[in-house]
Amino acid sequence: MASTVTWLCRLAIFSVLVLQILAGRDFYKILGVSRSADTYQIKRAYRKLAKELHPDKNKNDPEAEERFQTLGAAYEVLSDTEKRKIYDRHGEEGLKQGDTRGDPFSSFFGDFGFGFGNMREQDREIPRGGDVVMSLDVTLEELYNGNFVEVLRYKPVAKAAKGKRKCNCRMEMVTQQLGPGRFSMTQQQVCDECPNIKFVPEEKLLEIEIEPGMRDGQEYPFVAEGEPHIDGEPGDLRFKIMQVKHPRFERRGDDLFTNVTITLADALTGFEMDIKHLDGHTVHVVRDKITWPGARMRKPNEGMPNYENNNVKGSLFITFDIDFPKGVMSEEDKKGIREILKQDSKQAVYNGLQGF
Repeated sequence: MASTVTWLCRLAIFSVLVLQILAGRDFYKILGVSRSADTYQIKRAYRKLAKELHPDKNKNDPEAEERFQTLGAAYEVLSDTEKRKIYDRHGEEGLKQGDTRGDPFSSFFGDFGFGFGNMREQDREIPRGGDVVMSLDVTLEELYNGNFVEVLRYKPVAKAAKGKRKCNCRMEMVTQQLGPGRFSMTQQQVCDECPNIKFVPEEKLLEIEIEPGMRDGQEYPFVAEGEPHIDGEPGDLRFKIMQVKHPRFERRGDDLFTNVTITLADALTGFEMDIKHLDGHTVHVVRDKITWPGARMRKPNEGMPNYENNNVKGSLFITFDIDFPKGVMSEEDKKGIREILKQDSKQAVYNGLQGF
């Protein structure tokens, strides 16, 4: 009877600890992902919800700002490996107080001999096949708008074969009795017997989502799609995004850069023009003052979408080059230009490189 009461008391204390640790917001529920979700799945869920819950798209909802901030808090924690470990161990309260280190259940119940400290098994080292990294050429238009790319993969798949094979080989200490009270210990390789298998290549169609804002060199993972291991788990297949050079735009982070060549007449008198963007819309440019060679104009929110939050975009920077007229001008034309510009002949020599 006493043992039953003791067990119930410990169970009650355990329940209280669970409630304390799990107190606060459920960040996994907020993002709509499982507790086993990897970083890629968490980022993907955040980007999708950020588009839907952004306050600019819910201006008539007074709680939109609060929901968006909660979403951001959940992403900030779960996308950070260390913060996520603390949250999984101690809940949101643990993040505020700092990591107490260790498992609260095992450290608490260890004093009572309740046995929770032995619930976790030691991680067993499982052999793993090699990872496969492949380059995937992607246009700047795809990185701006998003796209789906299908890749045909020939993957080795394990199939049953005749016979047996040695598997799970490991080194163990073997004790042998040599006589009364005499023993010897030697390290020997011990193997199990497993059904024989063979690897047969099979076709598999993989769909890769090129998400808006992805960056050059970023990797898109397919878990367990890499090289197989006869006695363990397969490696991963990772596609490395390789941005193809664009004829009009250059990307630097979330900003876009382009150059526009105008005539000398346009540079002096002003002009209007439209630049076709990566999704087809036009960016209107107006210059009503003198444009000097190398002048730069910034167009905010006309750059690349941010990968974490597509509602935020970088800037478009436009640099102007001047196309000077060719040929020989008459003395009368030269005199007319000097009168219009009201400039006398003047030259200055200086170090324009400034040490670079």
